[in-house]
Amino acid sequence: MASGCSLVWIGALLLGLGASPARAFQFQHHGYEEMVRALFAVQSQCSYVTRLYSIGRSVEGRHLYVLEFSDNPGIHEPLEPEFKYVGNMHGNEVLGRELLIFLSQFLCEEYRAGNQRVTALIHNTRIHILPSMNPDGYEVAARQGPELNGYLVGRGNSRDVDLNRNFPDLNGLMYYYEKSNGKNHHLPLPDNWEVQVEPETLAVIKWMQNYNFVLSANLHGGAVVANYPFDKSREARVRGKTIYSATPDDKIFQKLAKTYSYAHGWMHKGFNCGDYFEEGITNGASWYSLTKGMQDFNYLYTNCFEITLELSCDKFPPASVLPREWLANREALVSYMEQVHHGIKGMVYDDNNNPIGNAAISVASISHDITSGVDGDYFRLLLPGTYTVTTSAPGYQPSTRTVTVGPAEATQLHFYLKTEPKGTNLNVKVPQGKKSPSPPAKAGRFPEQSSNPSLFHKATESEGRKEDHVTCVTDLCSCEVHFL
Repeated sequence: MASGCSLVWIGALLLGLGASPARAFQFQHHGYEEMVRALFAVQSQCSYVTRLYSIGRSVEGRHLYVLEFSDNPGIHEPLEPEFKYVGNMHGNEVLGRELLIFLSQFLCEEYRAGNQRVTALIHNTRIHILPSMNPDGYEVAARQGPELNGYLVGRGNSRDVDLNRNFPDLNGLMYYYEKSNGKNHHLPLPDNWEVQVEPETLAVIKWMQNYNFVLSANLHGGAVVANYPFDKSREARVRGKTIYSATPDDKIFQKLAKTYSYAHGWMHKGFNCGDYFEEGITNGASWYSLTKGMQDFNYLYTNCFEITLELSCDKFPPASVLPREWLANREALVSYMEQVHHGIKGMVYDDNNNPIGNAAISVASISHDITSGVDGDYFRLLLPGTYTVTTSAPGYQPSTRTVTVGPAEATQLHFYLKTEPKGTNLNVKVPQGKKSPSPPAKAGRFPEQSSNPSLFHKATESEGRKEDHVTCVTDLCSCEVHFL
């Protein structure tokens, strides 16, 4: 949908850096085929640092394309964190979709121009950008266009299912475990969950299973605020009353939300769209309770911390305001990605220096563990401070160390676990946990997929290691009170 576009000249000035040469950005709304062409154009221009792949198809068969930025596309490098942005989950909330297309173009152009900040981000982070999780809903909304679009038209997928109410509900199980001192991370999915969710939701969950994401944001519209978990209230809803529902990582979530809010042009001011949110942030349940949402699912099922960004009062703004919205969000989008490099990270090895995957990383006083990836690396977002950290894995003795986290780059903290002596009860629950040796030599890399953009990746597990299967893509162009 190429109507209503505007052409502006924008310098690529980022805070703390000099301006690189100004370039022309053409701001317009992108229909599915135009979006695909735009993503392939970026991949072609920056083929050495990008990879385009599909995580699945919508109900109507449209690909859910993801553009990856990395200095080694298609490869997970140990100790390099994985980050994702997801846009257009609600088909009629389109600003996030356009911002992620612009962000992709911006990262490519700035990398080619030698922008030091962008280069460092791409070289040290594996970034995944999904501009549209709901391409079918977008097409419904786009047929009406910005002027006539209704508040709900195109919100759901082609079956009219709200994808942000479609993930398995793990909150109830988490709240039960809190009372019984049960598991606090990677909660089990219900039986037959795959047939209970929509194809788009299924594709995103499989994506989460195949990549060890550390940080994420989900871009929406209809308000201007950074919303953080939990979305679902712990208490029964009382008419006219909302209750704050904090995660064990409430302070870090508030910091992540404020990072975006204060880097945004006006979100932090609080007064937007007839609402007021102090500092431009809110706990989800404190605003209104939401069940089966994506950000809570990320936190309870994976290692990933996700927040929801409401970015515009108008769900389908006209193309004429896109330049202003891009300028308001550009620095915030980059600053938020940089937050993935805070806290602690490291490797978990056995006494023969073999990496240990799925080891639990526990931080004393924070009742939410994360796990190491298949390559033995882990990433734990933390605020500055001193922490006691314990790593444990079945068949090994737990190891506890103390570490001090600063405000800059993540502190490296590596663990070497000794094999449990024979005859020891391996089912005894281990306590929580201590600090950082000098970094070991960087572990090897494991290729995931060809960088050919006409291919997409489906990862499976076989004997504890990732195997890759490649399939050719040939048809490239072909009652809640609130509803946010």
